[in-house]
Amino acid sequence: MAGLELAEVILAIIVGTLAAIVYSLRILILLERRVANMEQNIQHITAKVLKEEIVIEKALTKRRQKK
Repeated sequence: MAGLELAEVILAIIVGTLAAIVYSLRILILLERRVANMEQNIQHITAKVLKEEIVIEKALTKRRQKK
């Protein structure tokens, strides 16, 4: 009887550990998705800033050419 109870405790510990690992992987996947979304937003903002810088550079070169 004591051996069976010990086996049940060990099995419960193993199952608990596996559940914790699965939960941790789920959290990591969610965080990875958030980081990917942040990277996309940063790329989008960077592209907008680059377009605006090009517009400013063109305006400055036109102004310099007029003088």
